[in-house]
Amino acid sequence: MTEDLQNLEDRRDRLYQKLPSFGDFRLGIISETYTRCGKKNCACAHKDHPGHGPRYLWNTTRQGKSLAQHLRLGPELDHVYKQIETGHRFQKWCQEAIELNEEICRLRPVPQIEDEKELTALKKKLQRRFSRRQRKKSIA
Repeated sequence: MTEDLQNLEDRRDRLYQKLPSFGDFRLGIISETYTRCGKKNCACAHKDHPGHGPRYLWNTTRQGKSLAQHLRLGPELDHVYKQIETGHRFQKWCQEAIELNEEICRLRPVPQIEDEKELTALKKKLQRRFSRRQRKKSIA
């Protein structure tokens, strides 16, 4: 059974009140890497050796480009790890806010226009707006 509009709006207000609690956050992952130095006499040259490391990297993507930052084991790694956890909580919060707003939009009544001239003008305006988008998409 769907909730009524007022209950959904109240839920959204309570959800929005949680926003300031997030504080600092970042998106991405922390990866652990091992490398081989290439020296023939080094222990890492053996088949069973994992390599030198571990080294910790914070990896993220911005505007389609991958970024990585080395992290030192200790407080720096712990600090970034907590920020990433907060970032994941923020993403879940955003998804919940989107779903809640979509439900509110679906339930909110559509305004009715009684005046025929006003209705016809609105239809023409909307038709022009959306047909332009179609032309631009087909040209591109």
